[in-house]
Amino acid sequence: MIIAPPNFRVDGQRALVTGGSRGIGFFAAMALSQIGAKVTLASRSIETLEAAQQKFKQEGFDCEILQLDVTDPIAVDRALGARQPFQILVNNAGMNRPKHLVDVKNEDIDAVFDLNIKAAFYVTRKVTQQLLEAKLSGSIINMSSQMGLVGSPRRTLYCASKHALEGMTKALAWELGAANIRVNTICPTFIETDFTAAMFEDKTFHSWVIDKIALGRIGQPEEIMGAVVFLASPASSLVTGSALMLDGGWSAA
Repeated sequence: MIIAPPNFRVDGQRALVTGGSRGIGFFAAMALSQIGAKVTLASRSIETLEAAQQKFKQEGFDCEILQLDVTDPIAVDRALGARQPFQILVNNAGMNRPKHLVDVKNEDIDAVFDLNIKAAFYVTRKVTQQLLEAKLSGSIINMSSQMGLVGSPRRTLYCASKHALEGMTKALAWELGAANIRVNTICPTFIETDFTAAMFEDKTFHSWVIDKIALGRIGQPEEIMGAVVFLASPASSLVTGSALMLDGGWSAA
């Protein structure tokens, strides 16, 4: 008997990455291109989208770009409804406003939940609808966080949003399993990006983070790529409703 190696290719499959023009989203999108996906990057900013598209070309890959406010359900339905179904979705768009609970404003609550939860719901709903209508299998990857499984000071709002995303993922795994649409999360620790650079200028905070990570270092955006490849590809065909921890051991304490 010849045992075939795991298949990490997704040749020809259409993939959508929200918040895909920079940071973790950009590296997730690049990983999908490298394994054969036809990638579309979605973001609010046409400038960052065009810059990302140019970087793709420099690496020898093509991508489509889609200027889209994923917090607008009407815009989401219109934009995605005008396109062919996406068999791979990475819900990566997200934000954080770290504050003590007593300092959290109503607009903070609305902003974080609109982008971290409601936008993921809107995009997933439309992508799922199109997959079911076309009778296609799919892989939905929700970019969560280690904070989706643990708690942390000044992150009550962020933790609440990511715990909600974990619950949404588990429910959808059951709802869509019979249609062979898998739904999982990736849960990174702190990753060194433009978004986190300012936080790490605080040496006390930087030391606190390092002390909480068993590997003793902050993650790099390219370290997300392997997890995206695994969950998007047939190599993870039995994986759904799971949270893939990329936290350097944070949650093992």
